[in-house]
Amino acid sequence: MNPLDIALNLAASGVPPLPLRKGKVPFGNCPNCANSACGGRPNMKTPGPCTCPAPCHGWAAATTNLHVLTSRAWARAWREAAAVAYHPGGADLTVVDLDNPAAVAWAGRTLPSTQTVATTRGEHWIYRGAMRSVNAVGDGVDIKSTMAYARWLGPGSGTMTALPEVVRALAVKEPSTVRPTSQALTVHALAGGGECRHRTPAYLERGIAMAEQRITEASSAVHTTVYRTFLAVLSAHGRCGCLTEVHIARLFTAAQAKGESPRHCTEAWTNARTRLGL
Repeated sequence: MNPLDIALNLAASGVPPLPLRKGKVPFGNCPNCANSACGGRPNMKTPGPCTCPAPCHGWAAATTNLHVLTSRAWARAWREAAAVAYHPGGADLTVVDLDNPAAVAWAGRTLPSTQTVATTRGEHWIYRGAMRSVNAVGDGVDIKSTMAYARWLGPGSGTMTALPEVVRALAVKEPSTVRPTSQALTVHALAGGGECRHRTPAYLERGIAMAEQRITEASSAVHTTVYRTFLAVLSAHGRCGCLTEVHIARLFTAAQAKGESPRHCTEAWTNARTRLGL
């Protein structure tokens, strides 16, 4: 079966696919994004600040829209595709990527059984439920779910089970040995509760998860990343009353885990609100 047929079958089952070129790297699916010209990372896992109608490369290109998958814009990519990948988080799935025999043995001792797929060097253990993606949670162990892609290697074997807490716990950093500040942090939502008038609740949840990961993966200029992430969240949801204390606290927690102080978090949030006139 050719890559496009595989992708169409995945899309029909609710799993958003995307084409991979040699080296298991996604294509740039429009001229503006070819070779990361738009500013995305070289491995094209993260969309850059392009002016395309929607994110069009990396994990963000994955879609179940058959019209998009079969469009002329994607035709060359499918002709040249060396493999097919999919966005696990977009299908409410999490892949525990076990990259060597030792990692597979560890999973057999530690994780609940679920659907497994053989890979070149190990196995993918696939669970029902999404979480943030984290690399190197163990020796040869990566978690691929939201804002990530996994190679499609077939349906595998076994029965898929619900995402267990033991896998979610792998993404949690070890507690810091530094005592937290005693300063109380109070964050007020713009308008508590309510459903986005312009987006679905699922879109909001995905946006918050993506924002958390964007902060978590910042390797430099953390303060700038935090501010820009807060600005993006407020731009999308700051006026529709959907942000709650819980959502905002999640963003602050992610920022503080990267070393931002409560005061800096509050300042970044306030500055973002001020810039948007909120």
